[in-house]
Amino acid sequence: MPTALEPKLFNDVEEGLKDVIDPELGVNIVDLGLIYDLTWDDENDALIISMTLTSAGCPLTDVIEEQVAQSLDGIVERFRINWVWMPPWGPERITDDGRDMMRALGFSI
Repeated sequence: MPTALEPKLFNDVEEGLKDVIDPELGVNIVDLGLIYDLTWDDENDALIISMTLTSAGCPLTDVIEEQVAQSLDGIVERFRINWVWMPPWGPERITDDGRDMMRALGFSI
């Protein structure tokens, strides 16, 4: 049964995941709003990352998974990505920082 992360671990994981850059948009997955939930699987002693992609047919899923593994190295020993497609991602999920980053890259948002 998944449980909530303690605040320090949550912050450490979230900061680590900010190093994962969406290859198509050039903004990190946290500020894009791709992370839906972070929980702990006590049974398997692993982090569960519930996240989505900007499109379900994204051909770069492996790249993102590898970046997630690198970003969490030294923070957690094990993790699992739970890919979520409902509700679908939309630009309303982008944080203010993410919007600023996208504008800096030339996106009108």
